Amino acid sequence: MKKYVTRISAVEVPVSNLEASIDWYITMLGLEVQHKDAKSAMLTFNAIGVPGVFLCKTESNERLQFLNTNTDTNHSVVDFYASDLEGYHHFLLEQGVEVGQLNLHSGFGGFGIKDPDGNILSACNAIQKGQGG
Repeated sequence: MKKYVTRISAVEVPVSNLEASIDWYITMLGLEVQHKDAKSAMLTFNAIGVPGVFLCKTESNERLQFLNTNTDTNHSVVDFYASDLEGYHHFLLEQGVEVGQLNLHSGFGGFGIKDPDGNILSACNAIQKGQGG
């Protein structure tokens, strides 16, 4: 069978204030603006094979998250990779970002992050097969 889909192109994130969200994602995640118009922006890590983040201005109150009914915990639908979890966690706390507890087990783990609109994101240090370092 022919392989039509080879990677994730972008993660779409609902935001209420496009300009403020662009600034937040640039500062907190190190993204760069690839394209911007009045109602959306494509941000990238400027790296080959890495998904972009598409910010979409909306009046909807729906946000990225789901309830894990096994643990009764709200989860993100996207994990951002950070090799230095402890340093990144500390950086976000210094910036006043709402973050969850840093969970490390045998050197691997992560933590939750809330963006200004209440979207739940997370950072982890897991490298999946084919991602490299």
